[in-house]
Amino acid sequence: MGKPLPPLLDQRQSLSRRGFLKLGAALASAGAAPRAALAAAAGGSPERALSFYNVNTGERLDTAYWAEDRYLPDALEQIDHLLRDHRNDAVRPIDVRLLDLLHAVKTALNAPAPLHLICGYRSPATNAMLAAHSRGVAKHSLHMTGQAADIRIPGHDLADLRKAALALRGGGVGYYPRSDFVHLDVGPVRTW
Repeated sequence: MGKPLPPLLDQRQSLSRRGFLKLGAALASAGAAPRAALAAAAGGSPERALSFYNVNTGERLDTAYWAEDRYLPDALEQIDHLLRDHRNDAVRPIDVRLLDLLHAVKTALNAPAPLHLICGYRSPATNAMLAAHSRGVAKHSLHMTGQAADIRIPGHDLADLRKAALALRGGGVGYYPRSDFVHLDVGPVRTW
């Protein structure tokens, strides 16, 4: 299955632009790397910002999470909180590669509207409860590791969001038109 991914905390603490590129090269050898389009989209701007609207809590966040060649710890904490498991308020650090993927998708679509977050982090207890009631919930979901998000973007067709995510080849892309969201993760490139 390839080499294990580097620890999340190491990524968050010291990932400069140079570190991001080195991580991309290391992940490429492990078979789980962001592809060239993703690296270019995420790494080419002097600042990376995201806007979120959490549909479950009504909370909003608009923050730059990367600037001056580094991830911004205060912004990452705010994002971690907003993407928490809304059922039990459990918080886990969100993988910065997921943030870069979300930024790249938003950039590819030229989408000024906030990302509508359906699901970010999901605690193991919540995941087990949901898996017991639905075949569509993976028992080992990347939501539980802070590496997945279910989103939609107002003003953008869900099919276009899916196409943009697929073109970036940054991980898994699940298409749920009946539930009105697209699943994005930074695991192996795959689609369903």
